[in-house]
Amino acid sequence: MDADLESVSAGSSSRNDIVAFIERRLQQQREAEQAQASPQQQDTPFGANHERRQEFRRMIDPGILRPNSSELALQSLQILKTLAENILAHPDEEKYRKFKPTNSKIKTLLVEPKGTLEYAVALGFRPDVVDFQPFYVFDTRRMTDLQIGLAIINETLSRQESKLERNQRVILEAKAAEAAAKEKLKQQFLDDRKTTALRGQLERETRAALAANPKPLPSPMSTRSRTSQTSRRPAGVVPSMGGTGQTLNGVVVVSPRPEGVPNDIPPPYEGLELADEDEDSEED
Repeated sequence: MDADLESVSAGSSSRNDIVAFIERRLQQQREAEQAQASPQQQDTPFGANHERRQEFRRMIDPGILRPNSSELALQSLQILKTLAENILAHPDEEKYRKFKPTNSKIKTLLVEPKGTLEYAVALGFRPDVVDFQPFYVFDTRRMTDLQIGLAIINETLSRQESKLERNQRVILEAKAAEAAAKEKLKQQFLDDRKTTALRGQLERETRAALAANPKPLPSPMSTRSRTSQTSRRPAGVVPSMGGTGQTLNGVVVVSPRPEGVPNDIPPPYEGLELADEDEDSEED
């Protein structure tokens, strides 16, 4: 490369030519490196850490999520996340690279739940004794495992939080629908009571009005009297049938017969008979 650079410098004093030459050589080197790396990338299409990431995923689900309650599992993952983030944020501070399994919070959320302590070991923690006290100390040579394990924890927490939000939203919607249904039933009940009360009030007012102004019922005698008055005809008045005749009272009735009526048809006496019966009853 130095010989080529000297030849270019001798052939041209232009600085731009030298810069262009260097850029071409760098581009050739990058292309050569990519050509060498491409076969290896084809052998590992998901990256060199794919299998390790899958192992961490299986340790969380089903390893941690299935045997423990959802709340406890999420709290345990939060503890593991805090331990890993503290080490990455303070890699040189020893106090962040260990935890005591006898600590009440660590014992409740990391030691007792199933699968959580195994996950801490997979992150790079190993059991040790410091000053006659049990500890789990992080092995600084396992930094890659710590980063991969933390990424899977964040991935799981994000997914579980979204799931919890959906479940809570469904629960809230169900409660709202139930409350609306109860309110509707309550309103219908109140409307029915109001309608019943109005109907009862109307009936009471109607009964009170009838009691204040009673209407007498018609007697049978008055009904018969009105009927007899309606059906009675004046004495000596007969329907016009035409011809000449004499009533029972001796009244001679002369009436022209309508055309087409035979002379041998006597006049009707229904009305006169009823009138005579009434007169006889009055004489008695």
